[in-house]
Amino acid sequence: MRISLSVCKEVYPMVNFPASPITTDSFSGWGRKEKVVVVMGATGTGKSRLSIDLATRFRAAEVVNSDKMQVYHGLDITTNKVTEEEQCGVPHHLLGIIDPDSEFTHTDFSRFASLAVGSIASRDRLPIIVGGSNSYIESLVDDEELEFRSKFECCFLWVDVSLPVLHSFVSTRVDQMIELGLVDEVRKIFHPKADYNRGIRRAIGVPELDHFLRAESRGAGYQTGAPLLEAAINQIKANTCKLASRQWQKIQRLRTLPGWNIHRLDATEAFVKSGRDSDEAWDKLVAGPSSMIVRRFLYSDEHLTAPIKPKPALISSAISKAVMGVAVAAVGR
Repeated sequence: MRISLSVCKEVYPMVNFPASPITTDSFSGWGRKEKVVVVMGATGTGKSRLSIDLATRFRAAEVVNSDKMQVYHGLDITTNKVTEEEQCGVPHHLLGIIDPDSEFTHTDFSRFASLAVGSIASRDRLPIIVGGSNSYIESLVDDEELEFRSKFECCFLWVDVSLPVLHSFVSTRVDQMIELGLVDEVRKIFHPKADYNRGIRRAIGVPELDHFLRAESRGAGYQTGAPLLEAAINQIKANTCKLASRQWQKIQRLRTLPGWNIHRLDATEAFVKSGRDSDEAWDKLVAGPSSMIVRRFLYSDEHLTAPIKPKPALISSAISKAVMGVAVAAVGR
């Protein structure tokens, strides 16, 4: 079941950040600056999976979404939102809260994300910012007044996957999204005078279906509609691959900037394997090393005198597969 969050109708809607139902370790006493974990990566690389892995391993953590399309209400399949079940009880903020026809700018995101991160940290919990919109993350972290950096210390984690492998994966994932109902979802918001440069209609999967849905609305039969639908699906795949490449290039640029010490985690092996082997590779190459990096980031050296052994994956195999959107690989959001 997909959770439907309240839609925000105003330019700067009021957002409540309720306390988490999870009561566990406190991270108080970190020092002058509060600490924040930022999970980055191209679309389909497993960012959401890692954020939930970390939140369930460290427990006292909450996720702040930084995907510019997932902030909007609706199109849950098309924008590949994490479902309530997939969240594993981890509180998520800025997910599906904005009116789909509204504009949500970098400035808006910085404002709301700062509120969310501040609220989480004030309750002695760990904020984990996760999403593929690296421009949103950059505008938040390196704002003009450097206000965010003055309050928070960041640990940057980059889930990387070889682009040829990732392109193959996202192509398969698009097929899975079509099976889950992407076309029907977009059909419900189709309007012949729609502006594809505004709001949620900018999401990959919406403008690509325009020609097909126009023909369908005019009563076109199967012989006309089928080729248009096939072309639309191919264009969705191509545009998703282009997006992944741009996101990869943006992270490479961020790595060259001062203050962006980004830890790269190569998840490629987890994508080329399947089933239990894929889960084991993910834990060995991504979840386990990330946990050690975050532990070092959070705690002083005295906490690290003994070797840290990676914990087994805490998300069930079934949920992992659901998160990734592919029945066999279970590694790519």
